Amino acid sequence: MTAFSFQLKATDGKARTGLISTPRGEIRTPAFMPVGTAATVKAMLPGSVKQTGADILLGNTYHLMLRPTAERIDRLGGLHRFMNWEGPILTDSGGFQVMSLADLRKLTERGVTFKSHIDGSRHEITPERSMEIQRLLGSDIVMCFDECPALPADRDRIAESMRLSMRWAARSREAFGERPGHALFGIQQGGLEQDLRAESAEALREIGFEGYAVGGLAVGEGQEAMFGCLDYAPDQLPEEKPRYLMGVGKPDDIVGAVARGIDMMDCVLPSRSGRTGQAFTRRGVVNIKNARHQDDPRPLDEHCTCPACASYSRAYLHHVFRSQEIISSMLLTWHNLHYYQEIMAGMREAIAAGTFAAWQKDFHETRAEGDIEPL
Repeated sequence: MTAFSFQLKATDGKARTGLISTPRGEIRTPAFMPVGTAATVKAMLPGSVKQTGADILLGNTYHLMLRPTAERIDRLGGLHRFMNWEGPILTDSGGFQVMSLADLRKLTERGVTFKSHIDGSRHEITPERSMEIQRLLGSDIVMCFDECPALPADRDRIAESMRLSMRWAARSREAFGERPGHALFGIQQGGLEQDLRAESAEALREIGFEGYAVGGLAVGEGQEAMFGCLDYAPDQLPEEKPRYLMGVGKPDDIVGAVARGIDMMDCVLPSRSGRTGQAFTRRGVVNIKNARHQDDPRPLDEHCTCPACASYSRAYLHHVFRSQEIISSMLLTWHNLHYYQEIMAGMREAIAAGTFAAWQKDFHETRAEGDIEPL
C-alpha cells in the first residue's frame, strides 16, 4: 500500500507547491477541497467534480454520523464507494459543529453531547468516538477532534479552549492508532493570540501528526485579522508537513492564504453561492439574478471553459435561476468549482516558475476591473 507522504516541490516567498501521495491518489498543492457535507457536493456528480480539477473532497463527520450514520456507510463499503468518489477524502472531526451548534450542546472534558438539529435526539462525540466515526467512513485524511470559540472572544476563553483541544489532540492520536495509508492531522488553535498559537503548535509537534491545520479562523474575525494571524501561524508548524487552513474561503482569501504558506483549503462558498445565483469570475462576482443579464447573449466569462460558459448565455442562466430550475444550481456550481480549481492550478504553476508575485498582481488587478459593461 502507498504510504501517506508529502513532497515539497517548490517555494516562491512563503508560497509553496507540492504533492500529497495517498493510496487513493495524489493531491496537488495548493489544493482546494470542494465540500461534500452529506456525501455529495450539492448539484454535482462526482465525475463532474473531478472534471473541474479537484483531487480531493471533504466530508462532514457530524452530519454523516446523524444521517445515514457511519455504521451504515461502513456496512455499505465505506464513504468512497457510498458516494462513488474514487479519490482521496478528508473528513472533518465534528469540531466545527461544537462551535456552530453551541445552543444544542454540552461541553465537558470528556467531549461534547449534542442535541440533533434534525430530530432532537442526543449524541455524544468524544475524541475517541470522532476517530471511530472517521474510521468507519474510511476517509484518507482524518482530523483531530477539537473545539474553538467564535471570535471575538476574550483571551482566557481562547486559552482554555486551545488547551482543551490539545488534550483532545493527544487522545485523538492515541485512538487513531496505526492505520497505514491513512493520515491524522492536528489542528492548531489560539485565536488571534500569537503566543497561544505558538503554544498550540508546540503541543501538536510533540504529539506528532502527518499534517497540521490552522483552525479557529474564518469564524467572524474578518480578512485583515485572519491574514495578520496567517503572517505567523503557518511558520509555527512543521515545514515538511502539509498545512491546511480550515473553512476558507473567497478567492482573494485563498490567494492570500497561499501567499502566507498554506497548502490546503476547503469552503462551501463556491457550491452554496452557485445555488443562490452568485458566480465567481476572474473579474469578480456576478449576480446572475440581476435584470441586466436577461437579454445578454454573452457567457459568464469568455475565458472560462466550463459547461456554463462554453454552452450557455447569461440570459439563459438568468432565466433558469429566476425560474428555479435545477439546472441553474448545476451550471453555476460547476462554474464556481471550475474557477476555484483554475485559481489553484494557476498558483501551482506560478510558484513552480517563480512568478507568483506577478500572478498575484494580475489576479487582483483583473478582479478590480469588475464585471463587463452591460449591453
